[in-house]
Amino acid sequence: MAGFPLGEGPFLGLLSRGGKASAVGQFCDQMERDMRARGFSAVTVETYARCMRNVVKYFMRPPDRLTFEDIRKFLEYLSSDRSVGFSGFNQYVAAIRFFYSSTVKQDWDVRQFAYQKRLKRIPQVLSVEEVTKLIEGASSIRNRALLMTLYSGGLRLSEARWLKVEDIDSQRGMILIRKGKRKKDRFVMLSKNLLLVLRELFRATRPKVYLFENPKTGKPYDGGAIQRAFHKARRAAGITKRVSVHTLRHSFATHLLESGTDIRRIQLLLGHQGVQTTELYTHVASNYINTTQSPLDRLPLPPATASQLSTTQS
Repeated sequence: MAGFPLGEGPFLGLLSRGGKASAVGQFCDQMERDMRARGFSAVTVETYARCMRNVVKYFMRPPDRLTFEDIRKFLEYLSSDRSVGFSGFNQYVAAIRFFYSSTVKQDWDVRQFAYQKRLKRIPQVLSVEEVTKLIEGASSIRNRALLMTLYSGGLRLSEARWLKVEDIDSQRGMILIRKGKRKKDRFVMLSKNLLLVLRELFRATRPKVYLFENPKTGKPYDGGAIQRAFHKARRAAGITKRVSVHTLRHSFATHLLESGTDIRRIQLLLGHQGVQTTELYTHVASNYINTTQSPLDRLPLPPATASQLSTTQS
């Protein structure tokens, strides 16, 4: 099997739109129709289609000619050789399960393609000072507005990407987030500072539908472009932490918690289904940690001087 760099370029016309019609392209079109009929969001349709394009690109064979063992080896390749994170890995599993149970039905038990368990990692966050430097490091008004939008309301990348001009309610001071995770709409606050920058962005770019609209296509900028804008600003700000666009969402929640905002209100703003997910931020909020006295400080120990402490081990 030939490996490939994930997400790199179109696959020679296979599973792509335009150009000569192919059986493989028809599979992709049918998959998209199946997903839309089931009410999948545009983001999910796009993600699943990308995953299946990469599956086909890996084997250089149409998807209806792949075997159960082929798919199992592909998932092993993602996990072992490519070290794809659990979230990306699970997107592939979901796309494959859907494709081979709905579009190209095989006599497989697709449930044997197992999801990876999520690791309960403590989220990486930026300090208030680092977020300020990041925004100041933006290379354009569009990128500045994008970073401010992500941070100001704790938006996911896909949520910010698909924002429409009409979703900004300046009269009520709110932003409508359409079909977030689990297809739920929600509102977040509209920062006054953000509104000023968005007005400047509108005057400069005149978007027709989407707030962050590619003028060449009339569609939102893709996720890769947003990630690149983020990392360009990160480098300009001198931030060396291993962070991503999603770190701004973590930072939003942590900073609200540190400023005394009720955790259930943060849960609603983030669109979390349960407060247990939001409680993860108590592990990084400084006011939950550095204001708690260590039991060592309650011991009746006399202050020690340097002369009293031996520098050699006994």
